[in-house]
Amino acid sequence: MGQLVVLKINLSSVDKAHLFKGEKGIYLDVVLHLNDVPDQYGNHGMMTQGITKELRAAGVKGAILGNAKIVAETSPKPKPTPVTNEDLDGLPF
Repeated sequence: MGQLVVLKINLSSVDKAHLFKGEKGIYLDVVLHLNDVPDQYGNHGMMTQGITKELRAAGVKGAILGNAKIVAETSPKPKPTPVTNEDLDGLPF
């Protein structure tokens, strides 16, 4: 089952030192931390800024950028059942 998640990012919290240039623009890695139970404000998680493996190993944490809220549950579309010759038996044509 899928979920529709709304993310609210505080852009003033972004540490510009961790932005990087890619082929099609300037990028920011964001890490989504989802909880099993919503908090007192109805948020299902938070986002932090992604940092390098070396910085994580040194104990540095990415800045908290905002919250995440699951607003809808989506269900996958059912796969169509293939038609067999037995299904066609008894049809008038």
